[in-house]
Amino acid sequence: MAVEAKSLLSSRPSDAKRRASRDPQRSGSVGPGSRANALARDDKKAWARGLLACALAFALSGCGFHPLYGTAGVNAGIGQTLANVYVEPIPERVGYELRNQLLDLFNAAGGSGDASYRLKLTVNEMEEAVVLQTNTAITRYNYTLSAHYELIPHDGTSAVKSGDVTALSAYNVAAAPFLYATVTAERDAKNRAANDIAERIRTQIAVYLRTANAAPR
Repeated sequence: MAVEAKSLLSSRPSDAKRRASRDPQRSGSVGPGSRANALARDDKKAWARGLLACALAFALSGCGFHPLYGTAGVNAGIGQTLANVYVEPIPERVGYELRNQLLDLFNAAGGSGDASYRLKLTVNEMEEAVVLQTNTAITRYNYTLSAHYELIPHDGTSAVKSGDVTALSAYNVAAAPFLYATVTAERDAKNRAANDIAERIRTQIAVYLRTANAAPR
């Protein structure tokens, strides 16, 4: 009787084998048909992502969205117009930095001969001590850079676009003998503020030029 039960048990497949037969991926053997099905699923996912991207682009264009520096439609030529903006020299070191940043962002050569516009700027700097130690030593400064700009046609005298932009930055004051670290931190803070203002002026002028180009003539 024991022998008969043993043979009956040995003739039944184990649970692990039954699971493996139902799940070929767990058994470690994947046939060509399974691989083909997996590739087909990947192709369907890629196709769906592409269709979604096309639908999104169509929806944005239908809503009137246009890239600011694109080359199609009303944006054509804005990049070249920015390159033809002559940035007048600005006094002081931070003014020099601001002008260089604008020339880079406009992709301009810096000459005034063939410029379509002149960009005139005045800047104002302010530093404020914000952290004091008990011995009245200053350990941190807030730095504020303000700029007023006017965009003037090359053959005109009145500004067609003007604005005021302000940027804030800060730097720490190092204790002796690391005073050079303070000089470096101050220069970096002023450069960050100049870069911020240059980016915002470029954006405002580009928006104006896009609107001007789109206006009926």
